[in-house]
Amino acid sequence: MAAAVEANWSEPLEGLVVTRYGHSVPCEHIEVVEAAHPVPDEAGRVAARRILELAEGVGPDDLLLCLISGGGSALLALPAPGVTLEDKQAVNRELLRCGATISEINSIRKHLSAIKGGRLAAAAAPARVVSLIISDVPGDDPAVIASGPTAPDPTTSADARAILERYRVDVPTAIMAHLSSPASETLKLGGNDLNNVHNIVVATSQMALKRAAAVALEAGYRLQSLGDAIEGEAREVGVQHADLARVAAANANALPVAIISGGETTVTVSGKGRGGRNLEYLLSLGLRIEGQSRISALAADTDGIDGSEDNAGAFFVPDTLKRARAAGIDPAEWLAANDSYAVFEAAGDLLVTGPTFTNVNDFRAILIDRD
Repeated sequence: MAAAVEANWSEPLEGLVVTRYGHSVPCEHIEVVEAAHPVPDEAGRVAARRILELAEGVGPDDLLLCLISGGGSALLALPAPGVTLEDKQAVNRELLRCGATISEINSIRKHLSAIKGGRLAAAAAPARVVSLIISDVPGDDPAVIASGPTAPDPTTSADARAILERYRVDVPTAIMAHLSSPASETLKLGGNDLNNVHNIVVATSQMALKRAAAVALEAGYRLQSLGDAIEGEAREVGVQHADLARVAAANANALPVAIISGGETTVTVSGKGRGGRNLEYLLSLGLRIEGQSRISALAADTDGIDGSEDNAGAFFVPDTLKRARAAGIDPAEWLAANDSYAVFEAAGDLLVTGPTFTNVNDFRAILIDRD
């Protein structure tokens, strides 16, 4: 995004962006630093502090251009006063394991931050703030994307506390103390500090689905789109989509069919294995449709990283599970241990793209062929 701005900007320009380790591109006027994702680190904290100071330093006649995309919640990690980075890391790890939705997770992140929940834009007031946003969340709400550093927040500190209680997340004492303090409240709609802010969503999961639909139609497939807002437990969604595919496969006269979807599922982690939500979805789907020779599938994160490993996602084809078993792996047992990565690695069906330099969340495609 920073490189695109430089390529299309003719006026004086300076700035700082933070991205994931290994995902930067060279820029001439904008400094690019790298930090950790999905659990924040010190590099992200330092970058976030510097970004907030840049916002605080703009004048009333300046333009603050903010480039926001998915991943910003972890990368732009500046704990609120009284909260340490270690506190935020601990909460982040637990939230990623408990099965909470991205909207719920980001509600908590906003109330523990000195820069999210509209605070970045407020720091620049009364300067004009324009945010160009790539959405990675169902619904494309700027208040949720990257935890809304330039957007008013409809949630409250009480909401954040209720989410922690609902998922029984054990948090440091300092976290609950802060969430019980008025200082934890975020910027709200109608506040003067956000009067001169313009949030513009420039890319969405729906755009990716529309392009994928065109590819499928060009290849001769009938199309069934489930939309770009799929949420829920990954393995349960996998079973649901498998059943849709089995119904489609039973109608031979209507084949071939492509079932596509976007959105963001969640994983409640009980085991100690490797694998992101897309692999868990795909393995659950594969176990449900095993023996169906007409069905193949793909599930991947559009940024090139599913979870914390090196893969974007994986493919499932009719003999995937057979090849995994030949390598000594019981797919059902490994799914129970949240180790879907090992199954697709053994089968040789991981999808490794490297960084794609964009992020419009997950993409899933199921193909049901005639034979």
